[in-house]
Amino acid sequence: MTVEEIANRRAADAGATDDATRTTGTPVNRVDGTQKVTGAARYAGEFAADGLLYGFVVSSTIASGRVLSIDTSAALETPGVLLVLTHENRGELPLMDAYYKDAIAPGGMPFRPLWDDRIWYSGQPVALVVAQSLELARHAASRVNVRYEHTPHCTELDRVIGDAYPPSQDKGGFEPPPPPRGDAADAYAHAPVRVNEFYTTPIEFHNPMEMHGCTVVPDSAGRLTVYEKTQGVQNTHQYLTKLFGFNADDVRVVSPFVGGAFGSGLRPQYHLTLAVMAALDLKRPVRVTLTRQQMFTFAHRPQSIQRVVLAAARNGRLAAVVHEAVAETSLYEDYCDVIVNWAGRLYACDNVRLGYKVAKLNLPTPGDMRAPGATQGLFPLEAAMDELAVALRMDPLRLRLINYAERDANKDLPFSSKALRECYERGAARFGWAARPLAPRSMRDRNEMVGWGMATGIWEALQVPASARVVITRDGRAHVSSSTADIGTGTYTAMTQIAADALHAPLDTVRFELGDSTLPQAPVEGGSFTVSSVGSAVHAACTQLHERLVALAREYGGPSFAQAGAGEVRRDGADLICGAGDDHRVSIDELMTRAGVNQLEEQATVKPEERQKQYSMGTHSAVFAEVRVDEALGIARVTRVVSAVAAGRIVNPKTAANQIAGGVVWGIGMALQEEAQIDHTFGRVMNHDLAGYHFPVNADVHDIDVLFVDEEDDVVNPLGVKGVGEIGVVGVAAAIANAIWHATGKRIRDLPITPDKLLA
Repeated sequence: MTVEEIANRRAADAGATDDATRTTGTPVNRVDGTQKVTGAARYAGEFAADGLLYGFVVSSTIASGRVLSIDTSAALETPGVLLVLTHENRGELPLMDAYYKDAIAPGGMPFRPLWDDRIWYSGQPVALVVAQSLELARHAASRVNVRYEHTPHCTELDRVIGDAYPPSQDKGGFEPPPPPRGDAADAYAHAPVRVNEFYTTPIEFHNPMEMHGCTVVPDSAGRLTVYEKTQGVQNTHQYLTKLFGFNADDVRVVSPFVGGAFGSGLRPQYHLTLAVMAALDLKRPVRVTLTRQQMFTFAHRPQSIQRVVLAAARNGRLAAVVHEAVAETSLYEDYCDVIVNWAGRLYACDNVRLGYKVAKLNLPTPGDMRAPGATQGLFPLEAAMDELAVALRMDPLRLRLINYAERDANKDLPFSSKALRECYERGAARFGWAARPLAPRSMRDRNEMVGWGMATGIWEALQVPASARVVITRDGRAHVSSSTADIGTGTYTAMTQIAADALHAPLDTVRFELGDSTLPQAPVEGGSFTVSSVGSAVHAACTQLHERLVALAREYGGPSFAQAGAGEVRRDGADLICGAGDDHRVSIDELMTRAGVNQLEEQATVKPEERQKQYSMGTHSAVFAEVRVDEALGIARVTRVVSAVAAGRIVNPKTAANQIAGGVVWGIGMALQEEAQIDHTFGRVMNHDLAGYHFPVNADVHDIDVLFVDEEDDVVNPLGVKGVGEIGVVGVAAAIANAIWHATGKRIRDLPITPDKLLA
């Protein structure tokens, strides 16, 4: 079903009820759109403060060693420079690792900015220069003279793969691979058709439009307001209170708008700690923003080396699946991704062995990056499935249907819902997959070879505890709030829609507030669980408040309301009505006057239901891609993508389709362009800007067709929604790689697939 078809169906459903104000399921424009296009939306580095100072980070130029000395005299002699912070003059900080761990920190020792003279990686902050202007701070930073002692470093994963080890399981959300089932080695040895290949994925960086930064504003009493680019104000708040010993009320974290983050804003980054240190030292507001080059000095998608082994009978039935991966982590933390588990869940097979290890490098700790783990893990798995289909001389879609999993074998649980078959069917029909020839190099358009490829996508559907508050005033307007974030996904809009429907109120009478640590508790925005979690809390709070309004109407609305049965009292703007027509009407203002109140307030906290443990919950997709490859130049163009997605109830088809399309663009970049180039001699990223680090621009993006398959699920959460932020990118790179094989007959197993690899 297309976005338009879903919108029409939802609108028809809404029109069939007595409630003409229903908006969920319809393609509503972003409620924050006007603020963004007019410049009214303010980001972390844009908040004004009297006496504002600016900080600039001095980054290390070596990848391993120690700071022998830091000469700050020239910088401090520069007129307008107030402070140069280093490990030698910073304020007192706690000794224990626990004080530096945020809510989603992995195992190991968290990074401590300006802690001592140790250098862990190139680009590590070694000083902060604070001055009266950003330009002045940057100039003075160039006058800081740092002498180093160099020690050997390593930034090459293949050199340390022998030292890889199973990581700590401390990271929240990390699931280690399940134990083996069956005997994969024996099944592989006796199978007639086999695939056994290695695949690699490179380091990728988030590169959001808004660079990371914060503005720290102290007041006369020593309390701080921190305007921060973050995906979780509560996580940032807890981090600051622990690290600096603040009382909870001494710090307020504010983040109303985020110019993209994609996982880079889940954990507090070093600029935040440095800015707070400086503000406390100088007792003045301090702003620290990172340069584009410095955006390459912290969280990133980790490099991986993976091996996939598949074995099948002649009829295509899988006999064995082995998926093993080694990924990089820093010297001080055990960053973990769920890379290999999907292989034991996506297809039915009795003999499965999965393995995951990490290896330490002189690089900053990787971080969650859109669909972490699944994006890397599905590329080799789905490419190997394509290779198996070639060996079987079988259509790749047919092979996947033969091995369709009716249960999650990893957990031995049924799926709460799974409309993947419908995704395959509708996506293939829309794409025209039935016309695909089996043999490679069978389609051509002038000087370009044309290929069609497909892959499957899968992601978790989670719900975590969250709270929301709603206040309604005499004019019928509702103020709904939760301390969640909107990183560009449309959270403002989706929450406004959910609240309006639960209140039976027009959309323009509801205002949703987020991104403030003083608001009700909410998790970090990541993992595609925000609408599921915060949306459920918003729905619960607003439903409770509507029921209180109805109760007031029955008590103070007069005889007609007192005699109205359940469900007969309805909302009409700022009024409540009952009966078949609208003759019996009372305004919310009048009700509150009679009741002697000026406003009504409700707050709700919603947690996952116990019955969710009896199911495996996930989103699924089928991705079909058309690629054209210039035979002489080796340049590949993705000219057409169809992504069919099953993600439960779709709150807003417009913003949801936008999320899927954005994920597809990410997949194009992963397949063809994105790769951090590291100079291993110096251990530093060479292409650390938007000129050298390539990702898709408008000219690279062609037809993207998004289809949402209707999927009802009353287990995942009260709303039946699953989230779409992650599923759009999963499987896209594999579909493109498979299409390139179909076009050229060349199987490229190392991403990105650049012209040099196709011409080799």
